[in-house]
Amino acid sequence: MQLYHHPYSLDSQKVRLALEEKNIDYTSYHVNPITGKNMDTSFFRMNPRAKLPVLKNGAHIIFNTIEIIQYIERISVVSSGADDMNLSSREVVQWMHKIQQWDPKFFTLDHIPEKYRLYTSKFIRRVVIARMAESPDLASAYHRKLREAYEIEDKLKNPEVLKWSKEHLVRLLDEVETKLNDTAYLAGEEFTMADVMLIPVFSRLKLLDLEDEYISCRPNIAEYWVLMQQRPSYKMVIGKYFDGWRKYKTLLKTWCFVRIRSMLRRY
Repeated sequence: MQLYHHPYSLDSQKVRLALEEKNIDYTSYHVNPITGKNMDTSFFRMNPRAKLPVLKNGAHIIFNTIEIIQYIERISVVSSGADDMNLSSREVVQWMHKIQQWDPKFFTLDHIPEKYRLYTSKFIRRVVIARMAESPDLASAYHRKLREAYEIEDKLKNPEVLKWSKEHLVRLLDEVETKLNDTAYLAGEEFTMADVMLIPVFSRLKLLDLEDEYISCRPNIAEYWVLMQQRPSYKMVIGKYFDGWRKYKTLLKTWCFVRIRSMLRRY
């Protein structure tokens, strides 16, 4: 079983947390969207959406995050010899879909300095155009990605889009806060795949230095978040990449800026 992912991808984190929690072995392939690797022809033929993550098991390829996690659950059940009662309940699945409905793309991009965002966007567009020329049979699919890149930049100029994304997040967090009044975890007294889906959302807020605004001000969530960061799966999938990252963030931004600028000159 192969997983194509990237440590910074929020959906990739969800799937990797599920794999760690279920103790499923897999082969890891890093695909860096910041450097346009998800636009490489080999990956694009497998997944024309160019989204991460992708799970491949033999001829079976899954692109949808929730479907991947449910597939991982079924593999875990078969491997353990248990029955279907170990699969996620209806409440868990409902929470999974509710969390997945919040798209972090515009919220995240809005908190990235414009000069870094525009350099990256320009570079990705050049990569798409270059790949389109290399693989004419995929030109229509690449053209869709090029149009999508321009549409994202246009939407980022629309304050209503950004306002909606923030309000959607606030509604989700308020609902989680209320739920955690009654239970230790999101769907009851045991850790479930609903919690797997939620952990990367908090990690993204932490990465963007927004803990005070969205997490600490909600006491139930703040307590829950401390608990989640103690899990071995969190430390393996997220903690080792991001804990202490602010110490190096200026150097990291400078490196990324220089790297992207140098790559832009090649295209």
